[in-house]
Amino acid sequence: MPDRRRADALRNYSRILAVAEEEVAAHGAGASLEQIARTAGVGSATVRRHFPTRHALLEAVSRERIEALRVRARDLAGADDSRGALLEWLSDLVDYCVSARGLAAALSYDGAEVDPVHENTCAATMREAVEPLVRRAARDGTVAADTAAGDLITLIVGIALATEHFPDPATQADRLFRLAVAGLSP
Repeated sequence: MPDRRRADALRNYSRILAVAEEEVAAHGAGASLEQIARTAGVGSATVRRHFPTRHALLEAVSRERIEALRVRARDLAGADDSRGALLEWLSDLVDYCVSARGLAAALSYDGAEVDPVHENTCAATMREAVEPLVRRAARDGTVAADTAAGDLITLIVGIALATEHFPDPATQADRLFRLAVAGLSP
């Protein structure tokens, strides 16, 4: 279906999104919406018209990375080692969350009631993507039967958010992920 927005609205959307990607990469999920508007050469109302919530903006910024993760989960679904495939995908998610400041916030649950128009599609897409890997690993007995995809996403988001201000967030996030996978057993 063709996009029916006016040409200037499409240009504004593209410009806002490009600036937002740079600002989120530099400043994380808390990037200033006013700075994004100024740099894009539009008013803050224009930013809000295209992205009614910060979450909507973060999701738009993260869309390509989310799609790559969805495809990666599909590619891993046929792997011989179901636990290895699940852990590999989760490790990829950790890497993406750490490298794409703001992605963890886009995936996080903010406690607000779900708005059907602006629901958290990033989180839903990730849950749907990993669900077959989780089910298969549980069926194979390589993860606990009650392991839930949403819980794993929440765990990764927590790790990414907790480590984003460390001097080397990637190393710290990987360490915490491996600790979570191994548990506290020696």
